[in-house]
Amino acid sequence: MLEPQTTLNCNGTLVDLSTPIVMGILNITPDSFFDGGKYQQKDAILKKVDQMLQDGARVIDVGGMSSRPGAAIISAEEELKRVLPAIELIRNRHPKALISLDTIQSVVAKEAIQLGAVLINDISAGQIDPQLYETVAQYDVPYVLMHMQGKPSNMQVQPDYADVNLDILDFFIQEIGKLRALGVKDIIIDPGFGFGKSIAHNFQILRNLHIFKMLDVPIMVGLSRKSMIYKPLEIGPEEALNGTSVLHLAALQQGASILRVHDVKEAIETITLFKLLQG
Repeated sequence: MLEPQTTLNCNGTLVDLSTPIVMGILNITPDSFFDGGKYQQKDAILKKVDQMLQDGARVIDVGGMSSRPGAAIISAEEELKRVLPAIELIRNRHPKALISLDTIQSVVAKEAIQLGAVLINDISAGQIDPQLYETVAQYDVPYVLMHMQGKPSNMQVQPDYADVNLDILDFFIQEIGKLRALGVKDIIIDPGFGFGKSIAHNFQILRNLHIFKMLDVPIMVGLSRKSMIYKPLEIGPEEALNGTSVLHLAALQQGASILRVHDVKEAIETITLFKLLQG
């Protein structure tokens, strides 16, 4: 059995995962489910990034295409228009900041990496653009392999599994094998909460998140303000911060190494208290 991976090599910067870290979300989109339209102007982007880094984010995840349920896939040209100026802004303001790109398109990944992105976060696991795996291998950047059943446009139309945890585990084993064969060294897995899963599926995954530790790669979770929190509580995403922190603690107890979040300060506080709980 391999030793669990506890570092990521982000273009020469080693990121220590022996203690959980926070990835801050920066949506350069008009239509994301929680903060769509908020961060499209230069001043708003820089203010948000400044705050996330000050609050303790280790990575900033820039996304130019909404992946909310029902969202359509946009053109690479449109995505590039959104993300490249944002990446350049961040690089100029914070040269040492680690920038992740949330994309499903290889041409967008290539240009973003050339501009300074050091990690690719792919909700599609190369299922929409098969060239993405080769791109990640070519540029030798860490890669987030996320599970999604279907596409954003149809993923929440009656998602169905024989056994959601085992089905996702089998998927990860298969796809990690493909990535390793191409020479990809740093792989992070994300079970894809809300991406082709019912609320019951999401909680079944969270209860059993520890089973994915057998893959010996870091686990990232994207739980922040999602419908699995606000629908059972009969509130909206704007009121789901408390529930997000509760589920973040559960994910950390189950072995998550990276929290992908809208609210960095609260996620850092959760990690701090989790570490004290561990003793």
